[in-house]
Amino acid sequence: MNEPLPGLEIAPPQERSVLLPKEAYVSETYAREEGEKLWGKVWQVACRAEEVPNVGDYVTYDILDESIIIVRNAPDRIEAFHNVCQHRARRLTSGCGHARQFVCPFHGWRWNLQGRNTFVLCREDYGATLSDEDIALPKVRCEQWGGWVWINLDPQAVPLHEYLWPAAPTLDHFGLDRMRYRWRQWLIFPCNWKVALEAFNESFHARISHPGLSEFGSVADYWCRGQGLHCWHGPEQAVGAGTMSRNDKPAPIMPGSHIEPRRRLALTMQRFKDEVDALTTQTIVDAAARLVDELPEGTPTGEVGAHLMRQAKADDAVRGVHWSEVPHEVMLTAGHDWHLFPNTIILQTRTHALCYRARPNGWNPDSCIFEAYVIELFPQGEEPRTEWLFVPDWTDERWPKVLREDFQNMPEVQRGLKSSGFSMARPNPKQEATVSHFHETLARFMGRGAPVPIAPQD
Repeated sequence: MNEPLPGLEIAPPQERSVLLPKEAYVSETYAREEGEKLWGKVWQVACRAEEVPNVGDYVTYDILDESIIIVRNAPDRIEAFHNVCQHRARRLTSGCGHARQFVCPFHGWRWNLQGRNTFVLCREDYGATLSDEDIALPKVRCEQWGGWVWINLDPQAVPLHEYLWPAAPTLDHFGLDRMRYRWRQWLIFPCNWKVALEAFNESFHARISHPGLSEFGSVADYWCRGQGLHCWHGPEQAVGAGTMSRNDKPAPIMPGSHIEPRRRLALTMQRFKDEVDALTTQTIVDAAARLVDELPEGTPTGEVGAHLMRQAKADDAVRGVHWSEVPHEVMLTAGHDWHLFPNTIILQTRTHALCYRARPNGWNPDSCIFEAYVIELFPQGEEPRTEWLFVPDWTDERWPKVLREDFQNMPEVQRGLKSSGFSMARPNPKQEATVSHFHETLARFMGRGAPVPIAPQD
């Protein structure tokens, strides 16, 4: 397909050693400018469509000084409106709920679900100076993809499917629109929204920050890609699944590679469930626990993994969960972690996804609203009832252990960025190229702050 937006293909790693200016993380002026130059121009996730299942259901989405009402106003239609009374500017909604109409608590002006005004107190006082068009709720661009409802404050923005290229055509194979919430939590975090996202748009940190996940085997290396506005990454090779890494060199020996493959995979899946509450499902955990009974000792690692996926897929089919059929070539290139610019991260599989969203908490560059959630395939009618759970303390054990390990880095990074002894970040040119790509894209919107190439030293 033709590329609808200018590409930002990541150059070969040896050509991408860069420095990242720290202004984007700490400057109050920069944070202010983001409102107009970034958040006023980009497509951003407002909610999942399942949050507004019935006509009259609405969600309020706030970004900086803007507030948007997302409402299902017909069985097959979701629209968005500016959340502001056209009389004296009182906001009409907060949070989420159900309404037959929107009524201003100040003077009682009313609008139907299509945004048309239906009542003005003492309208006759205005004579002929008040038109229905003038007092309709202003519409906001609103489109859907992947089960999410997206908004864009720019009336001239490109269509969502163009904006999301090449992410959408790749991730469409995974059936994200068929998945529903399994859990969802949020908190206010003392760091810039970009610091929060960058804790999750690369996996280079995993072997150090998450020692428990490396206990039964680890990935030796990661590749990164960037194209259009978005970036993604994936594993070069999991140790034990061929033991070859970048450039066909022997993979380094990582913890856990000595454990017999059937047991290692069972232990890994259980660890994911216990410490991430994501990256696997109960069906896969149960199927992995049977590997030692279903396969003989000495079965090659690749065959163990393939058997696990076949059995889990069959088990799910029995209970009415049908995995997405993803072509082999897509599986090879899709990676496992997509950063959709500017502020959504998706770790996708054929049955579930772990997702993150971060956005500014007002104009303070040292604070952000951070959300984590899991969506999953469920049998029809058996989707769990969930709500957004505010868990303000990041050390609270309601946050999965692995996320708490990530969280402990984030405020310390924000503090370190303010040090007079730190001027620029130095992302790994190979395994953190997603971070560099993010800042290159960000600089296109902001007009400054592009990564600074590092000249090779003699």
